[in-house]
Amino acid sequence: MRDGFIKAAAGTPQVRVADCRYNAEQIFGLMREADKQGVRVLCLPELCLTGYTCGDLFLQDTLLRGAEEGLSTILQATKSLDLLTAVGLPVQFKNKLYNCAAVIHKGEILGVVPKTYLPNYGEFYEQRWFAGGRPADRMLELCGQEVCFGPDLRFTCTSMPNLSVGVEICADLWGPKQPSQDLALAGATVILNLSASNELVGKADYRRQLVASQSARLVCGYLYACCGEGESTTDAVFCGHDIIAENGALLAQRRFGSGLAVSEIDVDRLAYERRRMSTFQTTLEDKFISIPFDLKPATTTLTRHIEAMPFVPENAADRKDRCEEILLIAALGLKKRLEHTHAKTAVVGLSGGLDSTLAILITALAMGMLERPASDMIAVTMPCFGTTDRTRDNAVELAGRLGATLKRIDIGEAVKVHFQDIGQPMDKHDVTFENGQARERTQVLMDIANQTGGLVVGTGDLSELALGWATYNGDHMSMYGVNAGIPKTLVRHLVSFVAGDKAEEDQRLSTVLEDILDTPVSPELLPAVDGRISQKTEDLVGPYELHDFFLYYIIRWGFPPRKVFRLAQQALGDRYDRSTILKWLKSFYRRFFAQQFKRSCLPDGPKVGSVTLSPRGDWRMPSDAAAALWLAEVEELE
Repeated sequence: MRDGFIKAAAGTPQVRVADCRYNAEQIFGLMREADKQGVRVLCLPELCLTGYTCGDLFLQDTLLRGAEEGLSTILQATKSLDLLTAVGLPVQFKNKLYNCAAVIHKGEILGVVPKTYLPNYGEFYEQRWFAGGRPADRMLELCGQEVCFGPDLRFTCTSMPNLSVGVEICADLWGPKQPSQDLALAGATVILNLSASNELVGKADYRRQLVASQSARLVCGYLYACCGEGESTTDAVFCGHDIIAENGALLAQRRFGSGLAVSEIDVDRLAYERRRMSTFQTTLEDKFISIPFDLKPATTTLTRHIEAMPFVPENAADRKDRCEEILLIAALGLKKRLEHTHAKTAVVGLSGGLDSTLAILITALAMGMLERPASDMIAVTMPCFGTTDRTRDNAVELAGRLGATLKRIDIGEAVKVHFQDIGQPMDKHDVTFENGQARERTQVLMDIANQTGGLVVGTGDLSELALGWATYNGDHMSMYGVNAGIPKTLVRHLVSFVAGDKAEEDQRLSTVLEDILDTPVSPELLPAVDGRISQKTEDLVGPYELHDFFLYYIIRWGFPPRKVFRLAQQALGDRYDRSTILKWLKSFYRRFFAQQFKRSCLPDGPKVGSVTLSPRGDWRMPSDAAAALWLAEVEELE
């Protein structure tokens, strides 16, 4: 429960049709198993106390009494369990029968929710037995308790306010206007669906899509529990398909047999996303009855998968598709800018490093879209005090393989003159020594662009912008920053994708790209040692895979330091120890706040993913904001 996580389960008990005593035993056995696993919210199938396939037996008083007695047995057997559970059963009220979910907790029935849409087509005949809607009376007596009855109930946890639970039943999800829509607009963050969906060829895929898309549309957690083994197979087969989804992501599922699908839903994340989205407004709170319940606060053990590199898909096919899409989006952005400005050339500072390599690859793609010759790209390599033969040669080879016009301009003498002008000693390797070179390179690029009627293509990436790892008015500046929305971990995969894609067509291009990938990330602003790079970025600012992880969860989801640290340990704890993660998390916050002034005046650049730091788009932050609150929380973890 801490950090917004609630362990939830969708479960399918073994049933016998019309044997309510047996079914009750199976249900409370499954509830106890869920409790052992730390589950605090459990969804069970539609009519699981009787079995969904009872047919005309639903009209028999004996079955209805058996269902109520079975629920009483469950309440008594589980009154010590700190577990909110939705159980499906038929409920008689005012001479009508309703297909209902009883929401129970610690031996108490919190409320009864009737099914809204009753299917009466194909293999379904629910209108033969059940009534739709609800009667005018609100209260009913069930198992000796006075219970609130209606589809407009939501169940809110007093100890975890962002956990608000709504219920719909099976076909309610399949209808044109789902009850869960209004439940979400009333504040429900978790929807439970008690279902009896029989198996047909291809139906499972549709069911998964339906549940996942509904959770995305409503920005909610969605638990879908389907009846299964033990139901009558006279005309249909049920396989117990249980699904848990959160905001479009499938967290867990299981099919066939009885058991539990278990995962953790992050209700704080859902609340943040709703708060962020101006189009999501909880306008129906006053039209729903909020029924309180309480759960004992505890730390939820995480079993849900946390990706170590959230910007990079783990699946190879998905990664390939993502790389293709990003390259096209970035290239289309640059294409439009080149067209609009009537730029005759695109000028790229080519260092032989990853970022400038990606920038010229995107530029080449844009030139191809414009059906312009590759020679309209001007690749400028500007060796200086820290440039190594390896990076210089790779830059030259890359420009040649792409067909760009290459300019080699040694800026060493110009920088020395500048240092003489300002009184900067050559042996004082401080920030002025480094930034003087970066600004000279930018001046050269801008002037070449002016000479050729061109546009300077920026090479800085999203990770560098977050950390402020750029020289103000140096590499920080360009006329269009194609990499501005691409984090460093993704830059590497994009270049790797192109290397693999070009392997058969141009082996020499593929080879140089592979060598660039093997080169340590460095601005090369300090003199080389024995011809090798002496200045390695990750030794100075920390591992980019950590910083990209921090960036994603801090900026995209607004997580506090404590939660970011917990997730980082879960995802990257096998690579970095606790103290290392804390060290660089503290560094991230310090740098992120201190360097906002650089982001406040960024050049234009295309947004390609869900995280961007453009001051005109997703990120508006005062340059003078203090990091004290965030740093204090990090220090509490040390």
